[in-house]
Amino acid sequence: LSCYFEEKSMSILVSEQLRPTTFDDLVLSLKLRERLKRMYDTRNVMNMLFYGKPGSGKTTAAKIFTESDDFTAITINGSLQTSVEDVRTKIQNFATSCSLFNTPKICFIDEADYLSHNAQAIMRGLLETYASQARFIFTCNMPHKIMDALHSRCQSFHIEKPDTTEFTARVATVLVTENVEFDLDTLDSYVKATYPDLRKCLNILQANSKTGSLNKPSANDKSIKDWKLDAVELFKAGNIRKGREVICAQASVEDINAMFRWFYDNLELWSKTPEGQDEAILAIRKGMVNHSMVADPEINLSATLVELTQIEQ
Repeated sequence: LSCYFEEKSMSILVSEQLRPTTFDDLVLSLKLRERLKRMYDTRNVMNMLFYGKPGSGKTTAAKIFTESDDFTAITINGSLQTSVEDVRTKIQNFATSCSLFNTPKICFIDEADYLSHNAQAIMRGLLETYASQARFIFTCNMPHKIMDALHSRCQSFHIEKPDTTEFTARVATVLVTENVEFDLDTLDSYVKATYPDLRKCLNILQANSKTGSLNKPSANDKSIKDWKLDAVELFKAGNIRKGREVICAQASVEDINAMFRWFYDNLELWSKTPEGQDEAILAIRKGMVNHSMVADPEINLSATLVELTQIEQ
């Protein structure tokens, strides 16, 4: 294997080069993997909607269908489409064209939650018009932005986040395969900073493994440094107040909106006991409720962190 983590290969994103090409390699539940494999093997594909967190594997699952020689496919990125008519024309031309070697046709709409309401309304009609000629696969991060009419015409699959053990195991396997040396404590910091976004974790690991070993980002290397790594390291070292200061000083408004979920995904940072983690959940919920009402989100974030860090370990 060529090492995608080497400095000479830094122009190649490891998350793309090592993207799974079979359902067995996807970090999905066994039940979902088996169901998708059955559709793939029988070529009996239904209209599907994959939704879940960024980096969870939605696009990868769709690409296993669309990049196979067993299917003829077209890909449309919903976030790049500015013309409703353009979407309609592309799909009509594809659905009515001859299929290579008479393979089933799949129209893949990535980031479908960025499609306008009018574009989604047209898509609803296209699903019915070309039901005998093509199947449609949609992916999105925010399923509530997909109109009910499309939901009812698709089989929805929630791509759930893997548990932290499986997430860590997959990342460690990639590092071992790429001959990157690492210690478990450093890897744990990267996992806590990026979970459950596997794509982000792999990319930041690649950026910090140029020399063949996994290093902690230097203070001067801001281009490859995630500030969450600083916070995690400080929390793990018991420097709670400094970790709180790092978060409040460097988190943007957009970060704050997602910060409560990050707190929830890393309950073990606040307590090692089930009782303590229950307290943490209540503190996080309180912070989320207050977030929509306070004039200064940073103060509310800081107050939430104070409550979290006062929980007995």
